Amino acid sequence: METKSSKKNKDSRAKVISLKVVCFIAFALMSVVLIIPFYSLFITTFKNGATVISNGMDVSLSGLSLKNYIVLFTSANSFFTWFGNSLFLTIVSVVLQMFLSAFVAYGFAGYDFKGKNFLFTCILFVMMVPFQILMLPLYSQINSMNLTDSYTGIILPGVVAAGTVFFFRQYLSGIPRDLAEAGRIDGASEYGIFFRIIIPVMKPAFAAMAILNTMGTWNDLLWPLLVLKSAKKFTLPIGINTLFTPYGNNYDIVFVGSFLSILPILIIFLFFQKYIIDGMTAGAVKG
Repeated sequence: METKSSKKNKDSRAKVISLKVVCFIAFALMSVVLIIPFYSLFITTFKNGATVISNGMDVSLSGLSLKNYIVLFTSANSFFTWFGNSLFLTIVSVVLQMFLSAFVAYGFAGYDFKGKNFLFTCILFVMMVPFQILMLPLYSQINSMNLTDSYTGIILPGVVAAGTVFFFRQYLSGIPRDLAEAGRIDGASEYGIFFRIIIPVMKPAFAAMAILNTMGTWNDLLWPLLVLKSAKKFTLPIGINTLFTPYGNNYDIVFVGSFLSILPILIIFLFFQKYIIDGMTAGAVKG
């Protein structure tokens, strides 16, 4: 005879299974919705750009050709120059952001000094101000320093990112100060403590913010467009936008270039999304 407890357990398991099925279906539908734009862009790269613009997106597999890719890789265009410029700017910007922002965050989390709370409040205030409001004062300052039309002018304003400092500070606030004290007792310098003890502990936070900042820097259009003047220094987003003409004669390269510009970020996200989740979760728990 079936007892009440066993019946209750069966009902509970049935509810759990039903919930899992519903969640699976919901996430499957969301995945399809998110994949459709990438699929559409991918199929479009194999079709005539002018036809697509005239008749709209056609995701059918008819009329596919490698012509657009052949044109991109064989014709005299600046796509790979733009790609290299974006790659260089992204690597340098992200490395500097991680290194300097970690320094600042460790100062807030590991030391007590006068004005600490006020300065941290200023960082929070900067996070709340849209970049569009800061853009003109930043440009005026970069112009006064004669850094326009240079990569330094693009990199310098973002070397210490407020959002990255906030995240690192929250992460470090959950790390016991006894680690640093143990290093001081062993005779390590403050820099030694930072490089030998703090940085290894921050690996999950570094991974998460490096990936997020890489995506932001790679896709950035507004600030590089404002600073750069020389076509040979254009980044990939700016370069692709220059291909648009009133006659639409560059749409073939635009579609292929847009798809190839997405690939690096897509690959990074797919292979390193675990680190994003781990880093964000660790930062949230420790904060």
